[in-house]
Amino acid sequence: MTSSSLSLRFTAPHTLLPSTKPRRSVIVAAQTAAPAESTASPPSLDADRLEPRVELRDGFYILKEKFRKGINPQEKVKIEREPMKLFMENGIEELSKKSMEEIDSEKSSKEDIDVRLKWLGLFHRRKHHYGKFMMRLKLPNGVTTSAQTRYLASVIRKYGEDGCADVTTRQNWQIRGVVLPDVPEILKGLASVGLTSLQSGMDNVRNPVGNPLAGIDPEEIVDTRPYTNLLSQFITANSQGNPEFTNLPRKWNVCVIGTHDLYEHPHINDLAYMPATKDGRFGFNLLVGGFFSPKRCEEAIPLDAWVPADDVLPLCKAVLEAYRDLGTRGNRQKTRMMWLIDELGVEGFRGEVEKRMPNGKLERGSSEDLVNKNWERRDYFGVHPQKQEGLSFIGLHVPVGRLQADDMDELARLADTYGSGELRLTVEQNIIIPNVETSKTEALLQEPFLKNRFSPEPSILMKGLVACTGNQFCGQAIIETKLRALKVTEEVERLVAVTKPVRMHWTGCPNTCGQVQVADIGFMGCLTRGENGKPVEGADVYVGGRIGSDSHLGVIYKKGVRVTDLVPLVAEILVKEFGAVPREREENED
Repeated sequence: MTSSSLSLRFTAPHTLLPSTKPRRSVIVAAQTAAPAESTASPPSLDADRLEPRVELRDGFYILKEKFRKGINPQEKVKIEREPMKLFMENGIEELSKKSMEEIDSEKSSKEDIDVRLKWLGLFHRRKHHYGKFMMRLKLPNGVTTSAQTRYLASVIRKYGEDGCADVTTRQNWQIRGVVLPDVPEILKGLASVGLTSLQSGMDNVRNPVGNPLAGIDPEEIVDTRPYTNLLSQFITANSQGNPEFTNLPRKWNVCVIGTHDLYEHPHINDLAYMPATKDGRFGFNLLVGGFFSPKRCEEAIPLDAWVPADDVLPLCKAVLEAYRDLGTRGNRQKTRMMWLIDELGVEGFRGEVEKRMPNGKLERGSSEDLVNKNWERRDYFGVHPQKQEGLSFIGLHVPVGRLQADDMDELARLADTYGSGELRLTVEQNIIIPNVETSKTEALLQEPFLKNRFSPEPSILMKGLVACTGNQFCGQAIIETKLRALKVTEEVERLVAVTKPVRMHWTGCPNTCGQVQVADIGFMGCLTRGENGKPVEGADVYVGGRIGSDSHLGVIYKKGVRVTDLVPLVAEILVKEFGAVPREREENED
């Protein structure tokens, strides 16, 4: 696909500004300036530094010989055998017929299942569940169907206790318990219901995130679904595999903002499209470089660039090519895109993106930002009217994002019975049923499924609870997270009464898949000393993360807290920092 063929015609949204409400006056503000250290003149770079480090060879991009000194082990695995061949040349068929013993007896095939299969969305759980895989899908904008949900339920059901599904912090499905011999048939089954797991792991573009209320929200700025769908189709070549972007230096996240609520969390993405007009044209300002890692976490910064809606794909292509061509491939902790931006300077990086645009031009950022900076973030739980007259959506709480096969079948039934057969996943690991006839909402609320775990009216602390996989399934996690998050929250709720939303995130290790730095209170798994001096499970506690237009990352509040000591500490933080009231005092006041 050539650059010139990527521009697509989008009509401007019918309503670019929100409806007027007393507390929500529209603010048109200039782009926030990038931090001083990032806007400084880029260092003087040798011309050789701007030479692309990869070259096209036999249909795949490969690191040039001259740039292979000091590369990390994952780069060596990619050089030894192109991971995408497992899919594009059907190498998975042969691999799936081998026993685990055969696979482990050869270095190359062992690397296939532990590294290269991640390009197909398959993650071997060698440490805790040898021979079992987690499979991550691509679900742009978090939109899925009842048929897709039933199919995924049918896959995990056969794996018994190991089979389950998680809603992820990128509006996506992950299914667990998969065994290698089943993979070819699962891939065919996914394709039959319009799903793919391709290019969802390792050094690839992750699931494009958008507004979970896209197309149904009366207050939306723009429907993000066309953009996120196009991005996903482009990046995966319509689920056939796109080698142009399968050899990035590291993973890469993208989102398209469609709401003043910023449900999409733009500040933690490598590329965020922020809706803005310019000279009467609708398009997007661009934020770049947001990421989390064990050694460094950074918020995205303005690129001082704006693209019309028609150029969403060419811009994405140009940014990815600049990162692919110029990003370093040494220490994995220093290969995310922000490190390249630091090295080149914002203007230097912008220049590299600009020269990769179809016409070699990239407009400067617009001052006509459409996101209302004073917007009060809305709660999507419960019943809410859609922009379509006579229809409503219902937000359901999924405790820490975990579902079993029967849960998924029941969600599919409810979507078919009361809605249009569609479900929406959110980055907070919850689910929305859209397109419910308003006359049927009361009947839906009376369904037993909604009376138990999957409530449309969860408690305040449960609403904002997010947890990564934890050490039940993930070999990198230091502590168990999902069950512990629920248990600690339940115990804290017995001690204090909270009157305003407080978001609590749990992550099992410093990779911070649970995004603890954006939470009001975050828990990062670690080992600490027990009373007898021996190592026990603990957590570093973060406080002060914020999402929305005034977003910023939380900071360490207390390090190395034993998990057995977390309940009183959390209760104390809630009282001191968030205005919670001890239950005993509340009862006395009553």
